[in-house]
Amino acid sequence: MLCYTTEQGICLLEFTDRKNLNEEIVQLLEQLQATLVEKQHLHHHTVRRQLSEYFDKKRQEFLLPVVPSGTAFQQSVWLALQDIPYGKTISYKQQAEAMAKPSAIRAIAAANGKNRIAIVIPCHRVVGSTGSLTGYGGGLWRKEWLLNFEQDKPTVKQEKLAF
Repeated sequence: MLCYTTEQGICLLEFTDRKNLNEEIVQLLEQLQATLVEKQHLHHHTVRRQLSEYFDKKRQEFLLPVVPSGTAFQQSVWLALQDIPYGKTISYKQQAEAMAKPSAIRAIAAANGKNRIAIVIPCHRVVGSTGSLTGYGGGLWRKEWLLNFEQDKPTVKQEKLAF
């Protein structure tokens, strides 16, 4: 995974094989009016530790400062995602209803897809109305793995994973 931070917190946590990652980074830098400086930050240590605890089944909730960059609507969608409990899933329709925007399912799904803080802002917990796995920037196989992992179901072989 690749992690970018500002002094305020994490602004990007993505899988390195995500499609269009370079464009995503350029957009983020433009939105933040920032330049990229390679250095370790305290946030990096905290992210690494909490992700390790998550994958060791010792953490179900992240206590990280996040600074998602997007429109006010996208921010509201990402905030709602953080209310989905570990090991649970909801549909896009349920997410829209919970946000009191029942006619905005497609817009909410699109905003989920723009989430740049994978796992910590758990867009992988949103599924289709029938429970089908739909849309995940990290790949559907990874979404399936994360959901199975959180629900203590058997998962695909470890060799396939690239976190």
